[in-house]
Amino acid sequence: MQNNKGKPNKSNILLFIVVCVVVFLLLITQISLRRTSFGLKIGDVATTDITAPKTITYVSDILTEEARQDAADNVNNIYLPADPSISRTQVQNLRYTFQFINVVRNDEYSSRTQKIEDINKISVADFDESTIEQLLDLSADDWSVLQEESISILENVMRNSIRETQVVSEIQNIPAMINYYISQSVANLVNTMVSRFITANSLYSAELTEKSREEAKAAVQPRERTYVINQTIVQKGQIVTALNYEALNKLGLVVSQNNPEKYISVICIITGLAAALLVYIHWIPDSGINGFTNWLVTAVLFLIYFIAGRMLTPNHTLIPYVFPASGLGLTLAALYGTSTSGIIALLLAILIPYDFSNAIVFCIYYLISSLTAIVVLGKQRSIGNFLKTGIISGLVCIPIVISYQFMNASVVPDTTGLVSIAVAVLVGSVISATLSLLSHYIIAGWLGIVTPTQLMELIRPDSPLLQFMLSHAPGTYQHCLQVANLAEQAARDIGADSLLTRAGAMYHDVGKSLNPMFFVENQVSGVLNLHADLTPQESAATIMKHVTDGVELAHQYHLPPRIIDFILQHHGTNMTRFQYGQAVEQNGAENVDPADFTYPGPIPNSKETALVMLADSVEARARAERPTTKEEISELVKSMFNLYSNSGQMDNTPLTFRDLTTARQSFERVLQNIYHPRVLYPGQKRKDEKESKEKAEKQNNGE
Repeated sequence: MQNNKGKPNKSNILLFIVVCVVVFLLLITQISLRRTSFGLKIGDVATTDITAPKTITYVSDILTEEARQDAADNVNNIYLPADPSISRTQVQNLRYTFQFINVVRNDEYSSRTQKIEDINKISVADFDESTIEQLLDLSADDWSVLQEESISILENVMRNSIRETQVVSEIQNIPAMINYYISQSVANLVNTMVSRFITANSLYSAELTEKSREEAKAAVQPRERTYVINQTIVQKGQIVTALNYEALNKLGLVVSQNNPEKYISVICIITGLAAALLVYIHWIPDSGINGFTNWLVTAVLFLIYFIAGRMLTPNHTLIPYVFPASGLGLTLAALYGTSTSGIIALLLAILIPYDFSNAIVFCIYYLISSLTAIVVLGKQRSIGNFLKTGIISGLVCIPIVISYQFMNASVVPDTTGLVSIAVAVLVGSVISATLSLLSHYIIAGWLGIVTPTQLMELIRPDSPLLQFMLSHAPGTYQHCLQVANLAEQAARDIGADSLLTRAGAMYHDVGKSLNPMFFVENQVSGVLNLHADLTPQESAATIMKHVTDGVELAHQYHLPPRIIDFILQHHGTNMTRFQYGQAVEQNGAENVDPADFTYPGPIPNSKETALVMLADSVEARARAERPTTKEEISELVKSMFNLYSNSGQMDNTPLTFRDLTTARQSFERVLQNIYHPRVLYPGQKRKDEKESKEKAEKQNNGE
């Protein structure tokens, strides 16, 4: 199978670098046809009075955030209720500690040094050597008093709700809780023992505290600012504050200058997006776009849409919604499939509104419209489907865009404005679909890409070449139908192009139509086999000629290059083993050239052509052997898959092991529906196994 993680092509690397440089230059250069008036940033000194060109009321993010932060700061930390399990655990640990020390004290066979070492091993508490010495030296009465008093005090203390900040104060209160009749030395030991086991049982809840702070923030109403027409925003000589800049930005009066921060920002976003694209292409088994020409087309289309978006959309109200940004993703999806078109659309959606004041709104709008259009279009390419895609994409985006109008507006937007935006979104989506339709057919014709519309025409039963095959080689036609059914279902299961697979399968053996009687599916039982009068070399040449004959017919009937690939690759570089075996048997292996019995290839280079190769051989062998049980079908399919995988026929395809497993299971499922067990009538017997395998060998080699 093809290795998609090899070294990238140098031409592709150069193209990638050129695109990145162009995007960088366009992002740091103001190419908008409608420039803003002032190039200011926070901290600059205004060189002139700047007044509001219109009356505006807007939500101040800065004032709102300050108010929300103040509200969050006023929320105290929240602690959970005292956990009784913690208290019980600590008391139990103290009991276990006393029990262990008691065992050590009463151990007559341990030395004092050994006893000290044993007590030092207690994991739940850490005692210094002096304390351990005192514990060992206590009399039996004092030891009993120590245990009872320590456990009693710890139980009383741990019944309280203790927070982390209160642990020290609880420990400091221990001496006051010790009975006065206890001697000072024992009291000190009680204090030492109990203090080791006091811990917080009311834990700080970061989640509840954060939730409370978020609720406090959410309760803060947005802070609004209002400027009336001609009101001064920034006076001459005044330093532009964050609040001033926010107002200027809301009014569309500022544009970022080419400063170091902007250079860094542009470099970062280009680096991040470029890395995302490279990672995607590297790790996706089949990116859908292969070859320098296809990547060049993708790059040119991307730059056209990007430059147009950067020139036309800034500082306009409706043009950003009319701009057909989804046209790029839709065009790439129509040309190469949905695999990579989505991420290219994502890059465009991020980069066009990169430094707009409402960049998030337009980024989401462009991305949702592109992804919706790509998904709705699917594998359909008719004019009606393109227009339907544009309308559905627009209808999906209208409520999303309008939602942001309510979110960003200080007052309810007027109906006229909302209707204008909705119409603009719908018009933009239809324009995107129209541009995609035109560019798709123009580029597809230039690149020689077969469209689904062409494929639908090719697989129609009344297609001229299919009619030719049906009339001249009906057995081959039926074989192609069965292969198409097998391969199409497997292609659908592994995510390959099922329509292309079916079309390729229908035409893969069309070359047999020129010499139909040389192939077993067209031979009538009892009629002389034409191969009987030919040498093995002549027989093999006749069989292999159906590939070149098929290519000639394909050119004669103007089949697309992608369909011709199936004709050329469906046998790969396999051998006509039956004829080769005959030649070896007649002349000896040393006198037989294997090249005379080997198809010229090439081996399959796509998922679709590989599936047809596998389906062709599996169907031929199944038709010869007529398996009747699941086990026989499974063994048949598995053996053919192993044969082609081990012989290197799959090496140039992007099929993964998972794809092969899924395809094999699909083949087995379809064959089980065809060759399910049937009742054998009297006198009906299955063919001899040797005869079946010999016929299967002939089928596999195209005879």
